[in-house]
Amino acid sequence: MPTVFPLAELRRSSAPVSVIDTIIKGDCVAALEALPDNSVDMIFADPPYNLQLGGTLHRPDQSKVDAVDDAWDQFASFELYDAFTRAWLLACRRVLKPTGTIWVIGSYHNIFRVGATLQDLNFWILNDIVWRKTNPMPNFKGRRFQNAHETMIWASPDPKAKGYTFNYDAMKAANDDVQMRSDWLFPICSGGERLKGDDGKKVHPTQKPEALLARILMSSTKPGDVVLDPFFGSGTTGAVAKRLGRHFVGIEREQDYIDAAAARIAAVEPLGKTELTVMTGKKSEPRVAFNVLVENGMIKPGQVLSDAKRRHSAIVRADGTLTANGEAGSIHRLGAKVQGLDACNGWTFWHFDDGTSLRPIDELRTVVRNTMARLD
Repeated sequence: MPTVFPLAELRRSSAPVSVIDTIIKGDCVAALEALPDNSVDMIFADPPYNLQLGGTLHRPDQSKVDAVDDAWDQFASFELYDAFTRAWLLACRRVLKPTGTIWVIGSYHNIFRVGATLQDLNFWILNDIVWRKTNPMPNFKGRRFQNAHETMIWASPDPKAKGYTFNYDAMKAANDDVQMRSDWLFPICSGGERLKGDDGKKVHPTQKPEALLARILMSSTKPGDVVLDPFFGSGTTGAVAKRLGRHFVGIEREQDYIDAAAARIAAVEPLGKTELTVMTGKKSEPRVAFNVLVENGMIKPGQVLSDAKRRHSAIVRADGTLTANGEAGSIHRLGAKVQGLDACNGWTFWHFDDGTSLRPIDELRTVVRNTMARLD
């Protein structure tokens, strides 16, 4: 069962307290202020939508719609909502690592205001993702189009931020080797996944589907990362994070939601290492220069390299460059020069003789990269 920290207890502690895989009970802004700087890798925020519902909503058969009419979703004015949004986003910026990202989900009621505040605070918007619902709630009054989607904003904390996680190759492979688009099709949370109380009513009115959170975490985090949810609700973020080998920090002020989230997360079985390994491509691998192979003795100065058919050859120099026919340069530049081309991938063009056959020097680069991965 996840530990639940009352905010007052967290503040009173004289020694640092680990809040990893815990739920903090309290106001989100105050709780965020109790967390260390640059301590989380990703934030998923599902803030109040400020739906501004005017009265009870009924279906055509006059049955009451179980809409979001809780006090936590109600604000007296747009100005107050904007001030609240600015406060929690500023607090999130402080705890987010420079290489981290934030996701915020909302509807047309609030997402444009949230987006403007993000830009005012100098966050850099990477994408807006449309969650298109396969089974949206009907428009019962018949006075508007059926509202069949919500919008998610994915942003980094600074326009110049680099090194944020995007598992491009994994997302592309999962999408039948086609780039994953910014419109995602998922059903709303229903059936056995929907948490209900003893009275049969929904525990939380805006519980998000686990499939949606799974795609977010799989696309923008790595196993072992810490994911913060400042509006934890029924604990979808925590449940998915645990299953996918990520850590979570949840902030929630309503005890009923905390109880439901804690029980839900306790029942989750994490996946194993094999299932959690993230597919990566060449771009995500660490850079290895050719001179590293020379420095490590894998290629020796004076050694002759050739192409696969032995039509061209070059001598390795001590500084990691090659020379041939009075010309010198990098493995790429000299490879292009001897072929009369504008460009060449020297890693696959140049080969070394291992005593029995010619093998591309790229194989040696792979050995170095594997060693680097083990050291990590």
